[in-house]
Amino acid sequence: MTTFRNTFRQATAPLRALKARYWPLIKTLQTLLLLSTGMAGYLSAHAPGPHLPANWGLFLGLSGSLFLAISGSTVLNMWYDNDIDAKMKRTCSRPLANGTVSLDEALRLGLLLSTTGVAWAAWLSPLFGLVVFSGLFFDVVVYTIWLKRRTCWSIVWGGISGGMPILAGRALATGQIDAIGLLLTLAVLFWIPTHILTFSMRYFDDYQAAGVPTFPSTYGFDATRKIIAVSSILAALTMSAASAWIGMTAGALGVLAVLSVGLLILALTTWFRPSNKINFMLFKYASLYMLSAMLLLALGM
Repeated sequence: MTTFRNTFRQATAPLRALKARYWPLIKTLQTLLLLSTGMAGYLSAHAPGPHLPANWGLFLGLSGSLFLAISGSTVLNMWYDNDIDAKMKRTCSRPLANGTVSLDEALRLGLLLSTTGVAWAAWLSPLFGLVVFSGLFFDVVVYTIWLKRRTCWSIVWGGISGGMPILAGRALATGQIDAIGLLLTLAVLFWIPTHILTFSMRYFDDYQAAGVPTFPSTYGFDATRKIIAVSSILAALTMSAASAWIGMTAGALGVLAVLSVGLLILALTTWFRPSNKINFMLFKYASLYMLSAMLLLALGM
């Protein structure tokens, strides 16, 4: 048994080395959360009640193509922002910023993953491929390359790109872009500022050192906290509206309502009794809220 284990470890050593080298480039948690929205969007098109994908091949194709496209866009973003990352304490240990991975390697990997993901998505469905490509384009070209270093309002386009996976999943299942899919996209769009703006306050000095315009540096901390509060409330409202429209069961809607009340309380507390502690609690809870909502959609409860 020990001999077999040693042989296996030797045989897989190159793969483990590649994973250790390149895996940090894809921001695993962010990628998996966005992937979960795409899967939930696909499953939301099925009849309410516990279910499994009607077409496992299509579902696995969706999961694989989205994972590659999202990972590719993340690598390309990190490639383009390597100079910014090197100036920020939060990101200076990333593979490109510390020189572990070269710029040429990252560019090739990002293009390979992105192209493969979009091509796979287009092969599954032209509409699905178009939405996936749109998300990649908005994220890499519009948000990162064009606007991020110019205006704090770039996060709107970053939010749109973050909403594309759930719209893509819904479109693949229904064969069209429908009102429910757009509502789900808006829910994710409204959720994303909670993440980005919280980080822009928490690491304010880092963004200042890197010369990246943010809402706190442009409009101040108080206004930024209010935007986070409003955005969180809108995320809860749009997610609840989409879930009710889908026909989610009363029990699942009740769970979502309870979660939404928690989000509302934290959002109002952030508005009327602002503090860094409360704001970070809202950020953590909003992520939990979105993940729970995706789970309810995926289960079809």
